[in-house]
Amino acid sequence: MTDMHFIKGATSAGTSGRSQNVYNPATGAVTSSVPLASAAEIDAAVAVAKAALPGWANTPPAKRAQVMFKFRELIIKNLDRIAELISTQHGKTLDDAKGEVSRGLEVVEFACGIPHLLKGEYSAQVAGAVDSYSLRQPVGVVAGITPFNFPAMVPMWMFPMALACGNTFILKPSERDPAAPLYLAQLLSEAGLPDGCMNVVNGDKEAVDALLDNPDVAAISFVGSTAIGKYIYGRGCANGKRVQALCGAKNHMIIMPDADMDQAVDAAMGAAYGSAGERCMAISAVLAVGDDTADQFVSALAPKVRALKIGQYDEPGVEMGPLITRESKERVTNYINQGEADGAEVVVDGRGLSLQGYEDGFFVGGTLLDRVTADMSVYRDEIFGPVLSVLRPKTYEEAVNLVMTHEYGNGTAIFTRDGDAAREFANNVNVGMVGVNVPIPVPVAYHSFGGWKASMFGDHSIHGMEGVRFYTKLKTVTARWPSGIKDGAVFNFHSGSETK
Repeated sequence: MTDMHFIKGATSAGTSGRSQNVYNPATGAVTSSVPLASAAEIDAAVAVAKAALPGWANTPPAKRAQVMFKFRELIIKNLDRIAELISTQHGKTLDDAKGEVSRGLEVVEFACGIPHLLKGEYSAQVAGAVDSYSLRQPVGVVAGITPFNFPAMVPMWMFPMALACGNTFILKPSERDPAAPLYLAQLLSEAGLPDGCMNVVNGDKEAVDALLDNPDVAAISFVGSTAIGKYIYGRGCANGKRVQALCGAKNHMIIMPDADMDQAVDAAMGAAYGSAGERCMAISAVLAVGDDTADQFVSALAPKVRALKIGQYDEPGVEMGPLITRESKERVTNYINQGEADGAEVVVDGRGLSLQGYEDGFFVGGTLLDRVTADMSVYRDEIFGPVLSVLRPKTYEEAVNLVMTHEYGNGTAIFTRDGDAAREFANNVNVGMVGVNVPIPVPVAYHSFGGWKASMFGDHSIHGMEGVRFYTKLKTVTARWPSGIKDGAVFNFHSGSETK
C-alpha cells in the first residue's frame, strides 16, 4: 500500500524518486510509504489548478454549492472509512476520529450556503444617476499546508470554503498521515468537482517552499507550529501572497474556588488527555486559584488519569492512543524529565509505559504535574502530549496575569459560578478563543477560529465569515448609465451628421 498524490482528478505516484515511511503509531510498524514531491511537481500541480480556475470561478455559486451538498452526503456515507484511515495512521481512537470528521463536516455544511455568503452590498443613487455595489470574487489558486494531528478536520476547515468561493486548491497535508485527505479529495471528485480544482500533493520542506515561491499561488493557509508558521508567513508575504498562519498554543484553564469541581475535573480530563494531547486547543495548564482549590482538583483528577485505558484505536473501551512518532514520544518524555528536575511534583507518571503486544508503539501515559511554576519549560512550552501542569496562583488577578503574559494566546477557559468574574475575564483577556465553563472553546463553523499573540499570524481567522473574507477579494463598482431613449420607437434611420 502506497499513499499517493491526487492531481487533475487522478492519483499519481509522483516522479521525484523520494518517499517517506508511514507508521502505525501503536505498533511502530511501517504500514505504507508516501511520495515526496519535488518543486517541479508542485509547479506542475499549480499549473493544473491555474488551468481549472477560470471555469470554476465562473461557475454560479449555487452550482458550486451543489457539489458541497453532494460532498456532505458522501462524507456521511463514508464516515467509518474516513475515521479508520485517520486512526490507523495517527493513532487516535475511532470515536475521536469520528468527532474530528464531524467538526470538519460542519464547515462543509456552512460552505453549502455560499450563494448567501457571497452577497455584496448595494447603494442606489450615491450621486445623480450613480449607483455603487460590491462584489466578492475568488482570490485564485490557493494552497493549504496542514498538520498531522487533524488530518481530515483541518484540511476541511480550508478547502470547502476556498472551493465554494470559486478558488482552486492545492493541499499539502502532513506526510505522517496522508491517507484521509487523499480520500477526501477522491470523494470531492465523486461529488462532481471538476478535475484540477482540488489537488493533493504530498511533500516536505521542498514542497512547502515551492508553494511559497510559485507566483501563481495567490494565498496560503497554514496550521502548525509557531516556528514554521512564522517562516511561512514571512516568506509568503514577501512573495506578495495573502497568508493566514494558525500556530502553537499553551491553553490555560482557570479554576476558581467557587467552581463546580466535578465539572472542572471532567472537563480537564477530556481537554488535557483527549487525542493524547496532540491538539492546539488542548488544556495543558490548569491555574487552580488557592491551595484548597488545587488540592481538591489534583486529588479528584489523579485517579482518573491513572485509570485511563490506553491502547490501539480499535481496542474495546480504549480512551487514548499513542503519539504520532517515536521522536514525539522522546520529546514529551524529555519534558517530563525536565519538569521533575525543575521541582514539579509528578503526581501521575506516564513515562515508561509498555503495553503487551505494543512494546514498540509510541505510547506515553497520562501525566499530571503539580506545583509547576511559570519559569519551568513544562509551563512555557507547547509540549503536544498527554501532560497537564497544575499551577497554584493565590488570587484571580495572579491567575489572569499568567494567561495575559504568556506568549501564546490561542484558547483559554475559566470555571466559575461568578458571572461577574467570567464576564470580566472573557471581555479583557488577550486570547482569541475563550470558554466559560467550556474547556475547549473551538467555535462552530459559522463562527471563526483563530488565536492572538504568537498563536496566529495574518489578519483573517479560519472558517466562518473570516474564511469567506480570506478566500475572496472585495471589488467595489460605481456605475452611471447614459439616459436611454424615452421618446418611443424610432422607425427611420438618421444620417451620421444628425444629432438625433
